[in-house]
Amino acid sequence: MNDLWVVVPAHQEAARLNDTLEALAAQRDRGFTLVVVDNASDDGTASVAAEFARWAPFPVHVLAEPEKGVGCAVDTGFRYAIRNGAVLLARTDADCLPRPGWTGAARASLERGAGLVCGRIVARRDENGRLGRAGFRVLVTTAAFFGRVRPAHRRRHGFRAPYRMHAGNNMAVTAELYEAVGGMPRRPSPTDRDFLNRIRRHTGAILHSRDMVVENSTRRLREFGIVGTARWYLGRGPGRHGEDPR
Repeated sequence: MNDLWVVVPAHQEAARLNDTLEALAAQRDRGFTLVVVDNASDDGTASVAAEFARWAPFPVHVLAEPEKGVGCAVDTGFRYAIRNGAVLLARTDADCLPRPGWTGAARASLERGAGLVCGRIVARRDENGRLGRAGFRVLVTTAAFFGRVRPAHRRRHGFRAPYRMHAGNNMAVTAELYEAVGGMPRRPSPTDRDFLNRIRRHTGAILHSRDMVVENSTRRLREFGIVGTARWYLGRGPGRHGEDPR
């Protein structure tokens, strides 16, 4: 039985999910089980996952989570994996492309003693040119800096580790730690910062792995712009913009 399980939450991702699944099939370490959680989609997302399962080089489980919200989908997927024997958990999103060393880097970091591993995120090369990728780097760098200097994130508030940039679509965690902190907040995005802070209050065993790389979609950046996207990740909503395009 595989001890590493990968969870992919997916809402209305029929057009993009297959690229993510193929990126997972191209991993150098394919000794894992995949869980795709269809989060209240009506566009055939589950069918794409089921078709992939017919030829995938690893076991694939397709779940349905009717309560909309990425936190709901991730929590459902992680807890299902744990009930079925998962010891190590990793997550990416249905519009992201994990590079071939992603699962291997996640496994190696967790087996070396990390409780939570935060990977490196870059912009997808097939969605935009240099300007879009540069804008994404600015956003990530700004978010990481703000997280480090934000007064609410200082260690005097009971945190056992300094703040690190944590993207939910590129993370890995032990099943034991996931359950110990109460899991992912069951609500819509953004959930990443709250989950990270749950971990930081529990342990200092948090690692950033530069070898664990995921190429991110820049749909939100194109829709909201840098300022609107920053507002979104700060939990202040997208401003004048509508529903999250992801």
